[in-house]
Amino acid sequence: MKLSKILEGAGLDPAGSGDAGDANVTGFAIDHRKVAPGTVFGAFRGAQVNGEDYVPAAIAAGAVAVVARPEVSVGGAVHIANDNPRRAFARAAAQFFTPMPAHVVAVTGTNGKTSTVEMTRQIWRMAGERAASIGTLGVTTPDESVSTGLTTPDVVTFLSNMSGLAREGVSHVAFEASSHGLSQYRNEGVRPEAVAFTNFSRDHLDYHADMEEYFLAKMRLFDEVAADGATAVIWMGAEASDWTARALDHAGRRGLVPFTVGERGEHIRLTAREATPLGQELTIEHTGQKRTIRLPLIGAYQVSNALTAAGLALATGIEASRVWDAVARLQPVRGRLERAVIAPSGAPVYVDYAHTADALEAAILALRPHVEGKLITVFGAGGDRDHGKRAPMGEAAAKHSDRVIVTDDNPRGEDPAAIRRAVMAGAGEGAREIGDRRAAIGVAISEAGPGDIVLVAGKGHEKGQIVGSGEDMRVLPFDDVEVARECAARTKGGTAE
Repeated sequence: MKLSKILEGAGLDPAGSGDAGDANVTGFAIDHRKVAPGTVFGAFRGAQVNGEDYVPAAIAAGAVAVVARPEVSVGGAVHIANDNPRRAFARAAAQFFTPMPAHVVAVTGTNGKTSTVEMTRQIWRMAGERAASIGTLGVTTPDESVSTGLTTPDVVTFLSNMSGLAREGVSHVAFEASSHGLSQYRNEGVRPEAVAFTNFSRDHLDYHADMEEYFLAKMRLFDEVAADGATAVIWMGAEASDWTARALDHAGRRGLVPFTVGERGEHIRLTAREATPLGQELTIEHTGQKRTIRLPLIGAYQVSNALTAAGLALATGIEASRVWDAVARLQPVRGRLERAVIAPSGAPVYVDYAHTADALEAAILALRPHVEGKLITVFGAGGDRDHGKRAPMGEAAAKHSDRVIVTDDNPRGEDPAAIRRAVMAGAGEGAREIGDRRAAIGVAISEAGPGDIVLVAGKGHEKGQIVGSGEDMRVLPFDDVEVARECAARTKGGTAE
């Protein structure tokens, strides 16, 4: 594809490109080590690395154009100068990576993004569509294969994945839109026909200056990324939230079509919920009809994820009867209240990704109706992340659990003992501190009796424990599900599931 055509399609001024505007573009890159002849290079200033320093290396490797700030010196290639080079680069890349799936939806919010996009994919698949999801779990394809990845990959990987899925015949894709990804323009170039807002609470304040900045980053999905006239699916729980009201306002001001879901929802109203041994029975109202659905998942937040996913599926034209039939057959999402093993005592052990106070509280409360004895919670907090959420996580665990064990999560570059002290300050004297995560899980399982439930929270689907930072960073093999099964198997009678 010609550079001039890409710039024209992206709405970028090709003036001044001269003969180089006719250069043939072979790819896009934001890592100078991935530049090949014909590449368009994106040079951005990051928190730790300044891509502008690598412009000469990119040009030497064959870059035909560089997207960078106007003041950056670019010699030997076309300088696509823009005050917002990340956005300009993303819009140019979107012209190159084609085709795109016909139906795309995106989900933002503090908690529930992963489950909601994966449940949306499941609903589409059960309705007969070739569907995929992109997010924390990676790329999940129609044949259920998963390639691991970040919540929001860099824009080149994101667009390449989208285009690749379309070429493989995938027509429906749901993706997670994180605040990091939205603020860094990693989601540009795809115009979702439906977007969703799950909830909002404290997280990522190591990256965002405050809650307001964090919220506005998420609202870029509504304000700028969504297609004109897109449907905005918004969870409206039993308790009113100022953040939810503001999300609804953003949708209205952009001209999106609101679709509210939940106890206060107008389009899908949840009127009753009753816990069952293996899930919960829901009563909902949709298009004037009352329905009873047996959701095979436990926990109130699983209901919000499932019904939000149903809203997205309906917004993409899936027949209502197929949607509700699929909701009743949803499967658990990896690392999201995933039952890992039954302890020798008969106590189930659940693994969850909860790593904020609100998410931890939601996971514990999801299990509470199923507890006949004690609820034992094992968790920690990540290093080099928002320090302010550690004590509140301890408070949430102590308030809603019968026993609390504070352990290590991903300490990264921090002193693990210091992280645990901050969590213990919130958890109080009744909590125990066992730094070794494997030992902590083992103690919880060995102490669990009949009627008890063990929750191991914080890492969910992750298969490694991050220790150290920079050049000293190591990822030690560690899977909470596998470790829980190993600990249970040490005592005769443990049954893995």
